Amino acid sequence: MKPLSWFLLALFLMAADAQAWSLFSGSDKEERFPGMGGDFTLRSADGPVSLKDFRGKLVLLYFGYTSCPDVCPTSLGALSSALKKLPDKDMAQIQPLFISVDPDRDDVNKLKDYARYFHPRMIGATADLPYLEDLAKRYGAFFRKVPVEDSNIGYAVDHSSTIYVVNRDGKLVDMIQHGGSPRRILEHIRKALQED
Repeated sequence: MKPLSWFLLALFLMAADAQAWSLFSGSDKEERFPGMGGDFTLRSADGPVSLKDFRGKLVLLYFGYTSCPDVCPTSLGALSSALKKLPDKDMAQIQPLFISVDPDRDDVNKLKDYARYFHPRMIGATADLPYLEDLAKRYGAFFRKVPVEDSNIGYAVDHSSTIYVVNRDGKLVDMIQHGGSPRRILEHIRKALQED
């Protein structure tokens, strides 16, 4: 084999070895959730809210509704406790966002008050139901109305309970499942801040 051929073969093998290493080590920073997530525009009391508005920040998304009796308050309470443990310099890099999947009952002013009850920086937003259904599907979330008999509320909304972590480039990078303690949530947030 000619020297040039040996040289090209060596280059090829080195490139293949580097590619294999990046696949196993995760060092190439490829998407953890390919095809999931993506931009959106919702309505809030302060006007339209788009994911792209927060480029350069870590966005924490939560799908729920203000009439939720237990799951939302538990998850948002734990998230709030975790956020309060962060120093100001870290909190300045984070945007929490509560997305209501009950637009019939959750108007934007109600959402603003509800979100800020849990954290002063949290934004409450929603959209029309078909848009929310598509958005939830893109993030791997789930919700559906469930009639409640003999009750003034008329219906409840069954929904998944996950905090979605979107990095500074708008990519979904982590999912924090319901039941996570403030300490566990804080670990996920700190890890995401360090990775960016």
